[in-house]
Amino acid sequence: MKNLPIGIQTFSKLIEGNSVYVDKTEIIYNLISSGKEYYFLSRPRRFGKSVLISTLAELFRGNKELFKGLWIYDQIEWAPYPVIHIDFSLIDSKTPDKLEKSLESFLDKTAKSYHVSLDKKKSHKESFIELIEKLSSKNKVVILIDEYDKPILEFLEKGKIDTANETREVLKSFFGVMKGLDPYIRFVFITGVSKFSRVSIFSDLNNVVDITLMEKFSTLLGYTEPELRHYFSLYIEVLAQKRGTAPEALLKKIQEWYNGYSWDGVNFVYNPFSILNLFNTGSFENFWFSSGSPGFLLKLLKNRKDEIMDFENITAKSYIFDTYNLENLDMVSLLFQTGYLTIKIITIEDDEKNYRLSYPNREVRVSFFYHLFGDFIQKSMSKSMRVLDRITASIKAGNIELFLQEIQSLFASIPYQIFIEEKESYYHSVVYLILKLIGADVRCEVATNIGRIDAVLETGEHIYIMEFKMGNAAEAIKQIKDMKYYEAYLGSEKKKVFLGVGFDPEKRNVGDYLVENL
Repeated sequence: MKNLPIGIQTFSKLIEGNSVYVDKTEIIYNLISSGKEYYFLSRPRRFGKSVLISTLAELFRGNKELFKGLWIYDQIEWAPYPVIHIDFSLIDSKTPDKLEKSLESFLDKTAKSYHVSLDKKKSHKESFIELIEKLSSKNKVVILIDEYDKPILEFLEKGKIDTANETREVLKSFFGVMKGLDPYIRFVFITGVSKFSRVSIFSDLNNVVDITLMEKFSTLLGYTEPELRHYFSLYIEVLAQKRGTAPEALLKKIQEWYNGYSWDGVNFVYNPFSILNLFNTGSFENFWFSSGSPGFLLKLLKNRKDEIMDFENITAKSYIFDTYNLENLDMVSLLFQTGYLTIKIITIEDDEKNYRLSYPNREVRVSFFYHLFGDFIQKSMSKSMRVLDRITASIKAGNIELFLQEIQSLFASIPYQIFIEEKESYYHSVVYLILKLIGADVRCEVATNIGRIDAVLETGEHIYIMEFKMGNAAEAIKQIKDMKYYEAYLGSEKKKVFLGVGFDPEKRNVGDYLVENL
């Protein structure tokens, strides 16, 4: 069994350390030989972007022996090119000024590695131009940029929009010099998590081809089903034996937990970080989600009062993927780019693409709900779990009144200052999260021919038609009856139950509730 490359982001170290490398070199070949020269790729964190950049660097440096046994080994002429590899995770960007100074230092270091000297009086932008021109005397230059957006994201996470804008301008002017140096450049590849509209960052470099949503490059990162079965076959066998299950049953569970990412609605891939950690630990856990805090996203969700139910199985137009304005971040675009939503299917209507987005898999969906729930009710994970255990027991017992009493108890324990301007959406969101987290079959905002049901909860024996009101429960029950929300479920043999819940804004709690059988 080859080693698992956990934490390894360098291609040479991965190969020399006899680690598993899922061969993506045929796709890389199509990338570097397609006739284009400038590329941009957005993918979530922990998806192998740095390994890809490192692979490209070794390929263009002509280090053929590292690729022995891989598809590309005898497919290209191994001519060495000068490579400028900029990893922004290693660049000091605490302030825009420090970013400029750090870039100058990096360029000088790169120049020395190629036995070239730069004029120290020049700015970072001028030094970049000088370095490209001087290196091109050996051969055309390859420029690889990893985590280009890290300096901007750090300020966004701290809420420093003005500094993020200043940083963006530094990067814009820095990247922009490449367009005028096209005769000296062989290949440019830029990666990052986000796609700050090419108009704002890459406006001076408008010849960049965005391959983020291209079908032919959709599996460049991540593991496909055939790749998982082939490269990790021994690990699958060992884990199946350890868990006392058949390999196919194990693979089905792995798929449920970690598969489901797609950027074209056709090809789906597994999260590589989670797969490696699964085989390393032998247990199903929330590896990817827990590796990076979603606090920035949670804060935006609460501050904007977005209804979280809207982020599951939503439809979007293509323009949403280019919407990343620093002053007015679009939540759907942000959740997609950061990996919390993915493309499930694409349909075409009137020559326009419609994208159906949803959570990629169980790991992301459940983890996201847990963190949102804890953030909404301002409780630790352990206390949140105890609340959920009691609520789960009430639902399993079919005791809807006990369920509502637990909800009342929960709201009573929430600090008063976090209630959001007496909006129904806050109460809806908390109840929705609870039902999702206890594994209930719940659908929200269910459309009928004359209205929308707030929620429908289905158990083994019951269908609960639920309506929430900022007022009294009688109004909620009346709406269910007047709008005939129950008609769509008359064909089911399950018992139909109306549940009306009235929220009291003064008490910041469930004021009253009514339960009626159809």
